[in-house]
Amino acid sequence: MKVMVVIPAYNEEKNIYKVVNEVKSNNSEVDVVVINDGSSDCTGAEAQRAGAFVINLPQNLGIGGAVQTGYIYASRRGYDAVIQVDGDGQHDPKYLPRLISSIEKDEADIVIGSRFAKKTGYEASKMRRLGISFFSKLVSFVCRRDFFDTTSGYRAASKKVIEMFARYYPKDYPEVETIVYASKRKIRIKEIPVNMKKRQGGKSSITPLKSIYYMIKVTCAILLQP
Repeated sequence: MKVMVVIPAYNEEKNIYKVVNEVKSNNSEVDVVVINDGSSDCTGAEAQRAGAFVINLPQNLGIGGAVQTGYIYASRRGYDAVIQVDGDGQHDPKYLPRLISSIEKDEADIVIGSRFAKKTGYEASKMRRLGISFFSKLVSFVCRRDFFDTTSGYRAASKKVIEMFARYYPKDYPEVETIVYASKRKIRIKEIPVNMKKRQGGKSSITPLKSIYYMIKVTCAILLQP
């Protein structure tokens, strides 16, 4: 299979070289594409120095716009699968073969690396765990099946999903919404257990105020989605 790893990155100069290097070291047959989402630091240069192909966006589009740029690129270049990896170092590249295996075996079209499909030792703040639990229960209710880690951005997508997400992808905080969008279109979704690390450097762009906006916006998007 022709596989691409897409890494959206905004001001991740402290992490991106290591992230790209670890992906390439553990998975030499995949192509690594970093979407430099209008960073004001040296994210693009560091990603290129690590050996990634870099798409530099002229302004910050947010996680949704950056990831969709990756899917559009993958669609135009004829990739069979795309794996999303965050640029902050939380996603362990050693799980990439497991994520892609279910795509190769045609067992699923989206494979989510889940921190909670079984006990993995992942630790998070009380508020973060509350949010994760809330969305997992909401999505499970809407989709009428169990989901355990709907906020995970560590996931693989088949060619069918690449084409779908190249046409439409939510702009703000897309992880949760895309599960519902795909599920309603009969896309096969599977979760596999993975361990995740803490952010390796820098700081998250998610503030308490943004968290409140996130919960309200995503909840409305899920409930109103056709």
